[in-house]
Amino acid sequence: MLNMDFNDLDLRQLDAFSAVMSAGSITGAARLLGRSQPATTRLIQDLEESLGYPLFHRNGPRISPTEQGVLFFEEVERLLVSLKHIRERAGAIGRGEARPFEVAATPALSIGIVPDALAAMGGGTLPRLLHIQSLSAENVVQTLLARAADFGIASLPIEHPGLDVHWIGEAPCVAAVAAGSELARQDTIRIADLAGACIITMANPYRLRRRVNEAIAQAGVTPLRVIDTNASLTALSLARAGLGVAIVEPASACGLLPEGLVLKPLDVHIPFLFGTVSPAAKPLSSTLIAFNDALREVAARRLPGFRLHEAGKREALADAVYGADAPAPTAAKGRPIR
Repeated sequence: MLNMDFNDLDLRQLDAFSAVMSAGSITGAARLLGRSQPATTRLIQDLEESLGYPLFHRNGPRISPTEQGVLFFEEVERLLVSLKHIRERAGAIGRGEARPFEVAATPALSIGIVPDALAAMGGGTLPRLLHIQSLSAENVVQTLLARAADFGIASLPIEHPGLDVHWIGEAPCVAAVAAGSELARQDTIRIADLAGACIITMANPYRLRRRVNEAIAQAGVTPLRVIDTNASLTALSLARAGLGVAIVEPASACGLLPEGLVLKPLDVHIPFLFGTVSPAAKPLSSTLIAFNDALREVAARRLPGFRLHEAGKREALADAVYGADAPAPTAAKGRPIR
């Protein structure tokens, strides 16, 4: 939290600090703010004096944030975004418009199903202002708990008493291979066929990566190498370049498939679990109810092998899929990938 008296909080100083962090220099920040360089320097110095610690290291004209400056920026960024949204909502109230809403979603889901869900709602249902944040699943949870977003969609586990889970979806992971590769001619990618190949997958060991590792181990496969990344689109791009076979969740793959890449089902079921969530004890507006329904309908239509689960089963599902005692992968089921 901000370590300063609220009465000392000067938004001009915080704006100047945020601009310096974004631009990387006092000169660049002054241009962004439309202020002189001396005035911007003075604002930063006054903020540091108020805080009682330096925000930047100085080396002649060069500056770089201190460790405290980096941590403070996280707080300032959240505050400035919140203030911006308050202004927007105040304006919407004055104009008698539907209130803006903020959605926090993982990158895969914000690409794979959020756009089609919004499109399905129609322009007349949506507010004039929408904010969509692409965050890690962990940060989606934290953003909702901080009430900095109205609605979220993220992969499991999302167990927290401060959140209401509305529905849980499951769909099998898929293999993405370059269109000209030998594997692209197969109907199904067998994990056993990946021995001696490069496997591209996700880095987070507490979500999909655990299940991918289990499938590889169960098949007794030793890949030539493993490339991991924190973004499904990066994995897809690597596969398109012919660097290996990407094993990824189906949302981003089916939502925005790069040219030159084909999707194939796997011979084992590696489940991708995700759900819609909102802050607990905060009733959904009619717009968010419609958005939640649209997300579920798009997921069912877009994701091959989609299954809907009751929200109350999220803990058991997460334990079964991501827990230490998760069962071995089973034979893949579900309709073929087109």
